[in-house]
Amino acid sequence: MKYINNKAEDIKIAYIGRGTPAGGAVPTVKISSNKYLWEKKKNWIDFDSSPILENKNIDNDFFEYIIKVASGEKTLNEINGYKEISIFKDGVTL
Repeated sequence: MKYINNKAEDIKIAYIGRGTPAGGAVPTVKISSNKYLWEKKKNWIDFDSSPILENKNIDNDFFEYIIKVASGEKTLNEINGYKEISIFKDGVTL
């Protein structure tokens, strides 16, 4: 991963349905698909998108969060040291 002025050059955005702490070689922003996941996995999930299900607009909040990460704010996988990579993994991730 390249850094420019101590800021990450690449960001991975993962829309999560079941939640997993796995990170990656670049900052990994994990987005919850539902409120239950957000409430249960706050130590893994970076952003809650469930307000969309109530017809609420989260565009500005999401955009602002991504800008913060791009500017150097650490994602939860970075804070917690999760750096696993799963390539072509079938089945349940534990």
